[in-house]
Amino acid sequence: MADGGRRQRRAYIGSFTAAGGPGILTATVAPDSGALTVVSGTDHLADPSYLALSPDGDTLYAVSETAEGAVAAYRVSGDKPEPAGRPVPVGGDGPTHLSLYAGHVLIANYGSGTVTAVPVRADGALARAASGVLRHTGSGPHAQRQQGPHAHQVRPDPSGRWAVSVDLGTDSVRVCTLADGAPAVHREIALRPGSGPRHLAFHPDGSHAYVVNELAPTVTVCHWDAADGVLKPLTEVPVLPGAPAGDAHPSGIAVSPDGRFVWTATRGEDVLSVFVVEPDGLRLSATVPCGGHWPREITVAEGFLYAANERSGDVTWFALDPSTGIPRRTGSLAVPAASCVVFGPASWPRATHSA
Repeated sequence: MADGGRRQRRAYIGSFTAAGGPGILTATVAPDSGALTVVSGTDHLADPSYLALSPDGDTLYAVSETAEGAVAAYRVSGDKPEPAGRPVPVGGDGPTHLSLYAGHVLIANYGSGTVTAVPVRADGALARAASGVLRHTGSGPHAQRQQGPHAHQVRPDPSGRWAVSVDLGTDSVRVCTLADGAPAVHREIALRPGSGPRHLAFHPDGSHAYVVNELAPTVTVCHWDAADGVLKPLTEVPVLPGAPAGDAHPSGIAVSPDGRFVWTATRGEDVLSVFVVEPDGLRLSATVPCGGHWPREITVAEGFLYAANERSGDVTWFALDPSTGIPRRTGSLAVPAASCVVFGPASWPRATHSA
């Protein structure tokens, strides 16, 4: 075969079907320009706002960000996502994030302030029921947004030993393990009251983490001790160079693979912020327009940054300057109510046949 038995890299785009989104789209990724080209899609699941891929890239998992709350698995070894069984109820309201951890899919349920564990079968499909639900408790000082817990993200740490759940409603991060298939709190770390933590990203060195705060708007720089499962807040850095002109709600955060830069997206201001990683924290070096309106999530892959702009209905991509980390917009794709983009492995080997 002319491509050496390998296929072009794929990206998967989530969206809100209730706001006119197409569901889940599959796109190819041009290696030189980073451009996305849609090849297929499915609207099988309501509001698949966040996605995650299996390590082999053959199974895609999606939350259904609805009041009922569900998670679904899809086979993506072909061109079109194909359901791998029925969606599984998560026993929570408004799931916003999911990740793979210790043979389970963990789901953060914003509305109910819970984290759910659903076992993954050997073939990548999901078990028919959740194996356990962790209920967060607490509140914060923000009268409208922090009356109770709101789990917004759950993800494993780089060691794979721990899972961390970020709760906007309680201004805290919980370090968790699984006990008999259910998430269990090992330690809860308090952040500044009213900061509203949303998402956390780890530095490649495995000893630092950055929490983007939706209500502040800031990033909290933390030290991470994987041996003991301890997150220690060190300093808090604004994501904007001055006071915002209006709404300013940070959403996504990403760290460069070489650990030199951190990027955040801020909705309302509709900007991407560039931070230089320094020994004592982060230094804000630049902000640039996100290329749309209301960037819900950002992803960095192969030297490009992608912003899913929910309200303008597009995904924009940017070439990243390797010396400064500053994004330069190079293209966009129309996706109504876009919410996230995830990337598969650079290529998959195709089956070979002897003559």
